[in-house]
Amino acid sequence: MTSAGSAYDFVIIGTGAGGGTLARRLAPSGKRILLLERGGWLPREPQNWSAAEVFVNNRYVSKDTWYDADGKAFQPQIHYYVGGATKLYGAALYRLRREDFGELRHHDGVSPAWPISYEDMEPYYTLAEQLYRVHGARGEDPTEPPASAPYPFPPVSHEPRIQKLSDDLAAAGLNPFHSPCGIMLNEANMPYSRCVRCPTCDGFPCLVHAKSDAEVLGVRPALEYPNVTLLTDAKAVRLDTNPAGTAVTQVVVEHEGHLERYAGDIVVVACGAANSAKLLLMSANDKHPAGLANGSDEVGRNYMFHVSQAVLALSKEPNPTVFQKTLGVNDYYFRGPDFDFPLGNIQMIGKSQAEMFRGEKPLETKLAPTWALADVASHAVDFWLSTEDLPVSDNRVTVDGDGHIRLRYTPSNPTAAQRLYHQLKSMLGRLGMHEDHLIHRFAYMKSDIPLAGVAHQAGTCRFGQDPATSVLNTDCRAHELDNLYVVDTSFVPSIGAVNPALTAMANALRVGDHLLQRTGVSARATTGRPLVQ
Repeated sequence: MTSAGSAYDFVIIGTGAGGGTLARRLAPSGKRILLLERGGWLPREPQNWSAAEVFVNNRYVSKDTWYDADGKAFQPQIHYYVGGATKLYGAALYRLRREDFGELRHHDGVSPAWPISYEDMEPYYTLAEQLYRVHGARGEDPTEPPASAPYPFPPVSHEPRIQKLSDDLAAAGLNPFHSPCGIMLNEANMPYSRCVRCPTCDGFPCLVHAKSDAEVLGVRPALEYPNVTLLTDAKAVRLDTNPAGTAVTQVVVEHEGHLERYAGDIVVVACGAANSAKLLLMSANDKHPAGLANGSDEVGRNYMFHVSQAVLALSKEPNPTVFQKTLGVNDYYFRGPDFDFPLGNIQMIGKSQAEMFRGEKPLETKLAPTWALADVASHAVDFWLSTEDLPVSDNRVTVDGDGHIRLRYTPSNPTAAQRLYHQLKSMLGRLGMHEDHLIHRFAYMKSDIPLAGVAHQAGTCRFGQDPATSVLNTDCRAHELDNLYVVDTSFVPSIGAVNPALTAMANALRVGDHLLQRTGVSARATTGRPLVQ
């Protein structure tokens, strides 16, 4: 085992929505920052835009094997690259609703209150929207929380079939809105727009770097500062502590076939909810026999990943939409018709392509002629239904004797998910769709193993004020270690019913300001360059 280089002020493990954003926030401080990423740079290649490569061949999916509660192996749909999961996300950048920060009663359980308020997070939501160049329109969504600034960019326009859908939804008494979207699009001057509104955005890497992901807008700008170092293909396998167990002293890393150690005054874990829990559990020692920060036995517990359903309806008229992810509906977010409990969020997802069906349902489509799949795709209008996944203590990540993740999960809020599906289905006739044809589409999974869809994973190291019931304090520092922080979606005590990426980004900025203050640096670093550009 070798010790590589001198000590750093900050070691950040993971470069996704949490880690990549935090690096961007800390970079102008002049502090020595080491970024560790277990993967490499996602290749820029024609296959980035190939539905067959992305959806059928799983070209960018990790080779990891995880196990369910019964010991059955599955391949998680997870991506290890600079930028983390944001490299292939749909860039839907929603704020949690204000009410999500308080206790919400659901039909099947309770969504707990946060230890901080929406008002505490709001300035950082605004900063995150600016940093990640979010397009949207305030005032369209009746559940929208108050904001201190308008969206930095205008909403992404609907194409004709989606505009017709929006009009039909409004005629039915609902409040459709333009989805908040993080893309580098200039519709007023398309010759100078980086984004070209292609059909290969949601679920694909962006070949032209026009998606607002954590590599392009987090890591790359951070690396412009000479005090920031990135080490790729560097997997953190253990955190070592001082003899008293009160602080992390070294990060043990697998790199280029051998183990290396890196020291940091402050160590920040941002590996994704499952892998962050794994790293803490694998770092058990005499002072922390159940794993680091796990005196409460809460590390790995309360795993959430949204009760999500990707479905397609068949339009009576062709749907030639190219960039479809522009519309959302939150009228059922807090209650449904004849149902006084939350249902969730409805939004569009990327437009179906025939090759996707072969990846999503390979056995069912093996004998289907290409023209038949193409006909379905040409009439498909694709929706993503998202219902809050409630935290349950026994839904948890553990690590087996061989160091493999074992994921125990039972759906926590099925009634609301079923009702949201049937609510959309009941409306199809009024929306220009064939009635009763709402087909499940496993949009991000080659198989239909529910556990494999880990894009919205959260909750395994939740924060709180009581060390007996939480892993982190309200600054996302471990209760039991003075210099250990977690800034991915592990920290959330509840996940809401909208995409969690913006919340991870906003929280990373919030924790970043705390770390700057802790290390004696003004949040407005005196480098002559603004923290948010």
